Amino acid sequence: MSATATAVQTPLTSLPAWKALQTHYETIRTRHLRELFKSDPARGTRLTAEAEGIYFDYSKHRITDETLRLLLELAEQSGLRERIDAMFSGEKINITEKRAVLHTALRAPKGAVINVDGENVVPEVHEVLDRMADFSDRVRSGAWKGFTGKRIRNVINIGIGGSDLGPVMAYEALRHYSQRDMTFRFVSNVDGTDFAEATRDLDQEETLFIISSKTFTTLETMTNAQTARDWSLKKLKDEKAVAKHFVAVSTNEKEVTKFGIDTANMFGFWDWVGGRYSMDSAIGLSTMVAVGPDNFHAMLAGFHSIDEHFRTTPFAKNLPALMGLLTVWYADFFGAETVAVLPYEQYLKRFPAYLQQLTMESNGKHVTLSGERVNYPTGPIFWGEPGTNGQHSFYQLIHQGTRLIPCDFIGFVKTLNPLGNHHDFLLANVFAQGEALAFGKTPEEVKAEGTPDWLVPHRVFEGDRPSSTFLLEELTPEALGKLVALYEHSVFTQGVIWQIDSFDQWGVELGKVLAKKIIGEIEGSGPAKGSHDSSTTTLIERYRKQRL
Repeated sequence: MSATATAVQTPLTSLPAWKALQTHYETIRTRHLRELFKSDPARGTRLTAEAEGIYFDYSKHRITDETLRLLLELAEQSGLRERIDAMFSGEKINITEKRAVLHTALRAPKGAVINVDGENVVPEVHEVLDRMADFSDRVRSGAWKGFTGKRIRNVINIGIGGSDLGPVMAYEALRHYSQRDMTFRFVSNVDGTDFAEATRDLDQEETLFIISSKTFTTLETMTNAQTARDWSLKKLKDEKAVAKHFVAVSTNEKEVTKFGIDTANMFGFWDWVGGRYSMDSAIGLSTMVAVGPDNFHAMLAGFHSIDEHFRTTPFAKNLPALMGLLTVWYADFFGAETVAVLPYEQYLKRFPAYLQQLTMESNGKHVTLSGERVNYPTGPIFWGEPGTNGQHSFYQLIHQGTRLIPCDFIGFVKTLNPLGNHHDFLLANVFAQGEALAFGKTPEEVKAEGTPDWLVPHRVFEGDRPSSTFLLEELTPEALGKLVALYEHSVFTQGVIWQIDSFDQWGVELGKVLAKKIIGEIEGSGPAKGSHDSSTTTLIERYRKQRL
């Protein structure tokens, strides 16, 4: 294990910058954004950063130049630069699983050298990408035929977690670029309804399944995969048909072969790719089939551009670093428990759900790298919906509720579907919401509108609600890669500051283990008593009785 990974760190709350931020917070927490903007007319142009076609306006945050200076000092004192270098060089910074963290290698260009255990992994990455491209071209062109000779018209990705959230988000985000004479669907939930509805109107002879499971043993995924196999063979009859209607994204050659999939159609990835960081690996096979290899490679180029920006840019102008530091500022000093991600782009409707896993599985940790209990908040809850839908749903709470909710607004200058003045109206709402959150409406302003005194309190907007605005030119495959990489590296920045391992996920294991035990008891004949608490035992027995 590397010295970087095991070096004893000064506890976060003992760092000079942290202590200075605590003192500074007391001086700034009562300063309203109205005051900050009034005292600095250039604030709206000065507190911005721009890189790789992304304009980042963070002027509507409750910060001053001194706040930024101290946050940047915190980054330096936390060893962020050293941790970035360790990640990009392939050191095993996922210390609990003793693994490198190299999702950045998935989008490294040919010719790059990134070593893990003395071996350059880039050629392997591109070998898999080339195989994916060949397969995608064959399916898209109709050269790949189903067992009865019919063209594949339907592709269903079966996975869960990162093996589902990434592909489904990317497909929805890039639907504009997808092959429209094909249908793409995604099955993840072990609830049988998910599979039943995904296949209800499809023809087995024209349907291809991509089974995405690194181990090929994941309970939910393999339950759905077996159901897909049975569904296919119900019409196709011959076991040999499996090889024409199923491919695997996995590393378990034995189980893939046992299932009936030709290993020539097995696409692998590596233990240095975490599930929530895998959408640009072979896990993205369904994405590549949908949008084509050229668009997939454009997405990878977008990822890589932000990787290089994060790796090389001073933190004062480093978009992901600034994003991460602002998240720490609100979570640990203002007590903000959530972050709202609000893309004003319908194609990004699944982006907040994707970020939930990326952020909350990464930084939902209660111990430091050394195993000590943290004494500060980590991992805020990420959530959101696309605008303008959210404005007629939960914005009421953001504007006039009692909770502080920092917001990320994401907008695009150009629309992929120009219709009248729709896009002007959409972007007007992006800018209006940020302004309303920051400045609100005072009692005096409400009264000046002729509002009766009794109604004034109800119509007051306190403002002082922080937000970021990200403005990009257009939602292209490259732009999507850039957006995802922004949040990946912001999450990494937060984890470094909080001194936690952002790349393991032990918290998902216990429920899985218990579920395997309980399914045996549900389907068995013996009593469940004695092996669980009284509540769980009663629930199991009640279900067993009522399901008969």
